[in-house]
Amino acid sequence: MMIDNLFSLKGRVALVTGGSRGIGKMIAQGFVESGAKTYISARKADACDATAAELTALGHAECISLPQDISTVAGGKMLAEEIYKREGKLDILVNNAGAAWGAPFEEFPEHGWDKVMDLNVKSPFFLTQALHAALKKAASPERPAKVINICSIDGIRLNPWETYSYHASKSSLLYLTKRMAARLVEDNIIVTAIAPGPFASEMNKAARDQEEAVAARTPMRRIGRDEDMAGTAIFLASKAGDYVVGDSIAVDGGIAYASLSKDGPS
Repeated sequence: MMIDNLFSLKGRVALVTGGSRGIGKMIAQGFVESGAKTYISARKADACDATAAELTALGHAECISLPQDISTVAGGKMLAEEIYKREGKLDILVNNAGAAWGAPFEEFPEHGWDKVMDLNVKSPFFLTQALHAALKKAASPERPAKVINICSIDGIRLNPWETYSYHASKSSLLYLTKRMAARLVEDNIIVTAIAPGPFASEMNKAARDQEEAVAARTPMRRIGRDEDMAGTAIFLASKAGDYVVGDSIAVDGGIAYASLSKDGPS
């Protein structure tokens, strides 16, 4: 099986949106250390540039900063144009950029709904569409291209907060992953998803700021580590994940699928 090559990303080109911090940075670092030339995108140019320099300095592969706001279709097309100018083809796309919004039901604003749904659902679809030709050019039956959508376990089960558009968007993205997979597999492009649980990040301030309390509520009794996220993304992006199509993997220490109800049978 040539195990050394099973998880290798050498010779591949990847793009990770929202790659300057948090889960996006974890994935980007994993790709770089596995040998992929990795582009990262984020709204804030300074943060994007700094992360790219940091990951390139690891000495495994190059990480390139492409700052861009992809919350609009036009922004996504601008990012895609940069990939076409620089590479012409793309082996791996990770749709990670996302947003959340919380407010009481009675006060939940339309702009909070639209911001989250646009970035979490609309942008992954239209960025993938814009990069379809680049992905198709890189793909073959022997080495398919990969699209990995970063969802959330909040698309699988409820959290206690009133994050209405976030729940709706992540549920939508999980199902959109399946529908995109059904079409793009025809072009040797494999679409899958990762549904993270508690990882310390700006998006998940509870895991970042209340690690012990969050860990106590997690079946594995800890929050996620960088290697947990990177390892799953590398599996899906590499030859090891070539036969996984349209599925989602919950990387959450057991919260979504291995938590026991304290109320007993109903």
